[in-house]
Amino acid sequence: MTRDSATTKFPKRRLRLLFRLLMVSALLSVLAAGALLGYLYQKPLPPLGDDVRSRLLDSRGNVMTTFTTDGRSREPVELKQISPLLIKATLAVEDRKFYNHIGFDLKGMGRAVLANLEAGRRTQGASTLTQQLARNLYLTHEKTWTRKGKEALYTLQLEMKYTKDEILNMYLNEIYYGHGAYGIEAAARMYFGKAAADLNLAESAMLAGVPKGPTYYSPYNHLDSALKRQGIILAAMVDVGDITQAQAEEAAKEKLKLRPQGQKDTTVAAPYFRDYVRGLVIDTLNITSDELDRGGLNVYTTLDPDMQQAAEAAVEQGMDHSSELETALVSVDPRTGYVKAMVGGTNYRSSPFNHALAKTRQPGSSFKPIMYLTALASKEMTGLSVFNSQPTLFHYDNNRKTYQPRNFGDKYLGEINMQQAIAASDNIYAVNTIMKIGADKVAAMAAAMGINSPLHNVPSLALGTSPVSPLEMASAFAVIAGGGVKQPVTAVLKITDASGHLLYEAPQPQGQSVVEPAAAYVLTRLMEGVFESGGTGNRVASMIKRPVAGKTGTTDTDGWMVGFTPELSTAVWVGYDKGRDIATADGRRAAPIFAQFTEKALENVPPKIFPIPEGVVSVYVNPQSGKLATADCPEKKLETFISGTEPTEYCDQHSTGGTGSPAGDSSPDAADPAKEDHSLWNNIKRWWMN
Repeated sequence: MTRDSATTKFPKRRLRLLFRLLMVSALLSVLAAGALLGYLYQKPLPPLGDDVRSRLLDSRGNVMTTFTTDGRSREPVELKQISPLLIKATLAVEDRKFYNHIGFDLKGMGRAVLANLEAGRRTQGASTLTQQLARNLYLTHEKTWTRKGKEALYTLQLEMKYTKDEILNMYLNEIYYGHGAYGIEAAARMYFGKAAADLNLAESAMLAGVPKGPTYYSPYNHLDSALKRQGIILAAMVDVGDITQAQAEEAAKEKLKLRPQGQKDTTVAAPYFRDYVRGLVIDTLNITSDELDRGGLNVYTTLDPDMQQAAEAAVEQGMDHSSELETALVSVDPRTGYVKAMVGGTNYRSSPFNHALAKTRQPGSSFKPIMYLTALASKEMTGLSVFNSQPTLFHYDNNRKTYQPRNFGDKYLGEINMQQAIAASDNIYAVNTIMKIGADKVAAMAAAMGINSPLHNVPSLALGTSPVSPLEMASAFAVIAGGGVKQPVTAVLKITDASGHLLYEAPQPQGQSVVEPAAAYVLTRLMEGVFESGGTGNRVASMIKRPVAGKTGTTDTDGWMVGFTPELSTAVWVGYDKGRDIATADGRRAAPIFAQFTEKALENVPPKIFPIPEGVVSVYVNPQSGKLATADCPEKKLETFISGTEPTEYCDQHSTGGTGSPAGDSSPDAADPAKEDHSLWNNIKRWWMN
């Protein structure tokens, strides 16, 4: 054999060997790919969000909303409930070959790679809708090779397990459209106040452009950029043949009717309460955030859906949405301690901070009933105790410090009693009271009533200078409404897992006696005067057709109305987030919100008088002397006292030489609940007839 022929055989052998290796490699690759596809096909995808999200249920057992890591709410709709124009606009700009590819646009990826190499940086992407959906459902947005690998696998699984229409439907319900709106239904209602099914061409092209940059292309934030993006999408729709050039031009000229930003989002159910419950579950019930987000739990709560709707409606009607004024409303059932309604602000999307829990607001004069309850319970004072309302310099801390409060508008009433002081919100009387009974005792009473915020034992505590939260105020006033009994504030009744197994159940309410029922009732009668002629709540009295007691409060930065009926204790606050002073008109918004909510929330509950407990004495007194009225007194008034604190001397200012016999046919110093009921007849007629 010649050397040349031997040399020729070696290359041929090498070629055949290389060919065989390539064939084996190709076969192994096909087998590996087949094995991978088979594995991915049989391997279940991670559960979809709506399958694993824990649910919040109201007091009737109805699902109100779901819990998510970011607190967002969705409004999923079927594909047939979405405007075809929106679907076409989305496909034209995001994924024209959606119905033809297997999850990846290979040509598009090639073009993107070349463009990026040419530019020297990433200028184009080629993610299909399926890839975007996989990323939004199961992954973060970090730019790592690990994440991209997982995205590819999830993309393949989605394409194998779902039809194209199902993938498109999931995408449109999942994608973020800015300002807290996830999914096209939420976006359509937020931006245009209509359902996704009703979007026209101009609106569809506008919304289809937002997901590329939810902040930059938001018509609220950058209208010019949003309109340019809309034009690009209309041109894309013309390019693929979805619309004509004339239709595109007409849509581009249409003036969009955007819903005002900050207008109340009526589609999110009790978002502030949901966040409050989330915090309770994670912080106090030993359930992790991950379990709550992806455990499929059922969280049964105390929230009454009708009362919550009444609260949201009252806030919506009572606030000025063109300003930055904020508000909070929280209502508690004094008989159980159950939270029945909670609104933490004027608009959750623009401000998710829950003002109902904010312990930074001064309650002002709405704190005074806590002090007066302390005074009455000590039996050192009664509703007839008198102080002189006049400019006064108070000395305290062993005369080392002074404090000089003022009345609103520098109006001083002279000699007044507690009932008059509560109705007129007199500051001088209040400071005289705390100086008499002790600020430390008032602070102790407040803590026993449910106020956990730190209180300063100084004379100004009487005027509500120590910050508290609206929830604390509602809880404290519930003690008064509940006859002196404090029920633990409760929002979660029970929690079950996805299989219905009980994980947590709230203990049965067992109240703790804070003061004797008689003291709470006497204060309640005094606080009813706030809504009578001359009281600070008189202007909203006509809105409430039932017995109600309460107290207003105003500081430079805060406006309050805290009050109660036998069924509800409610605190309403208004103010600004940035410490701005409020105008007088803004401070007065709290009372109408309280009145409207209370009446609407209890519209199906017959009006009830506050129950009269044992230990209460009602006697006729002469308003001028404060002593027991006689038959000679030209003016008599039925007053209520804790038994043993009522006056025992008869009025002698109007004696005509008679024996000074008591007014009425029965002994004035005998407790007579029946007489008390009869004395309320005119009020009851007003509550029923108005």
